Amino acid sequence: MKRNKRHTTEQALEIILSDSGTDVILEDSSSEEDSEPQPDNDSDYQLPTEESDEEDEEDEPGPSASTQPPSRGLSRRASAPPPPPPQPEQFSPCAQQKPGKAPAKRRRSDPAATEGERWHNREEKDRKPEPLKFAPAREPGPTFDRTAAWTPLSLFQLFFSASVIRTIIDNTNANAAKRIGAGLKFRWAPLTVRDFYTFLSIIVFSGLVEVHNRADYWRRKWPYNFAFPRENMSRDRFEAILWSLHLSSSEDDEENDRKRQTANYDRLCKIKPLYTEIVAACMAHFQPYRNICVDERMVASKARISMKQYMKDKPTKWGYKLFVLADSATGYTWNFSVYSGKTDKPEGSAGGHGLSYSSVVDLMPFSVLGSGYTLFVDNFYTSPALFQDLHRKNIACCGTIRKNLVGFPNTVSNGFPKNPDRGDIRWIRRDPLLFVKWMDTREVAVCSTLHEAFSGKTVKRKVKEAGVWQTKSIPVPDCILDYNANMGGVDLSDALIGYYSVHHKSMKWYKTFFYHFLDIAIVNSSVGTNALSRY
Repeated sequence: MKRNKRHTTEQALEIILSDSGTDVILEDSSSEEDSEPQPDNDSDYQLPTEESDEEDEEDEPGPSASTQPPSRGLSRRASAPPPPPPQPEQFSPCAQQKPGKAPAKRRRSDPAATEGERWHNREEKDRKPEPLKFAPAREPGPTFDRTAAWTPLSLFQLFFSASVIRTIIDNTNANAAKRIGAGLKFRWAPLTVRDFYTFLSIIVFSGLVEVHNRADYWRRKWPYNFAFPRENMSRDRFEAILWSLHLSSSEDDEENDRKRQTANYDRLCKIKPLYTEIVAACMAHFQPYRNICVDERMVASKARISMKQYMKDKPTKWGYKLFVLADSATGYTWNFSVYSGKTDKPEGSAGGHGLSYSSVVDLMPFSVLGSGYTLFVDNFYTSPALFQDLHRKNIACCGTIRKNLVGFPNTVSNGFPKNPDRGDIRWIRRDPLLFVKWMDTREVAVCSTLHEAFSGKTVKRKVKEAGVWQTKSIPVPDCILDYNANMGGVDLSDALIGYYSVHHKSMKWYKTFFYHFLDIAIVNSSVGTNALSRY
């Protein structure tokens, strides 16, 4: 029998590595994998309702990912030589992507992360921040004379003032003369203040009584036998006013058109006279109570214009977008701005922080508003930078937050288990910011500068146990309760507007805004009437 030749350890390893038909797989046992912590970048919690979060879940190694095999899988008796350096194409960010798919978005590093940071559970006590001193610039509520005898019309005239109505009348008469001079034939008599108020009254009436066609308001046959429009203004006169309605002067329009394709071009020029006046009136005649909120509002339109936006999560998905600051308790629209597209303030108006930051700051004139307010926002606006800056101005903030946002704690130390119980809580405090994660039917993340993590409050939820549905009390953070109670101010305002909206389809985009501004004036004057009844 021939004796086998012995090899040294180095010779045996060289033979194994030179054998191209054999793959050497170095891996740990399952028990070793379970005992060691996983890297932080593989354990980001993602909100299930955010599209951006779905992209963040696909973390790719990228250029900075290590290509070294794990040393803990090597034999103790021999150490393999280092592998050859990777080729340049292996470092391409797109190399790991499937054909036709864009590179996955990766989370940026957290500049606020602290060494040894960990999530705390609800048994661990958090300190309660000192409450802010509420110092509004004026007494909250209506700012006009509450002892005077106000009628609905006089309250409405606070928002549609005599000066702005005179401006609209003059511009409408000028627009009608321009159309007639261009050869258009229609019967026209100069518009007067009385005619304009009758015109507004019929528009308001159309919001209370809906018909299929506008001409039905002047029909005499049942069930369209409406006395009010027919006895006060003819249909031809109403249509002529509506057709010639114009908010801006023709001189301003022509001057603005010459600035087209330049940075000085104003997309909102045709609504500016009424837009600026009604915003100023909304802020002048009411002071918000302590809790306020900022959210988007959509004005329905499918016009082919660049200002039109699409928001899939809104009941009105196509239309013009407004950023609105509303009083949480009453739904009063206190301030708003019309979003005119990406070319409007591309760097944001507040230090280049972006649209979500600048849209909030622009809606909060602190000299008019005061301090000590509590602002509630959703995850589009929430950011540590915004909350810290407003905290310095003595404004408390609370809002849901996206967990892939820069500044949100990305540590997994003491995080949620794989299947957390309903009502489970995790929190981290970075003065003055509090980050809270709460498990309801899904995980919810909130950032706040005025709450403590958990004070023992509970909320009723239906839970299925042993096949039977039961109502149980589960723990809930204070910030969740306050957010749910106060974030709906803009939604309340939208609901009040939607009940009897005067909005009609129009070929002219500025007329759509005219209808909406009329809705705002009616609802705000109604809120003022209700507020007067409290005194």
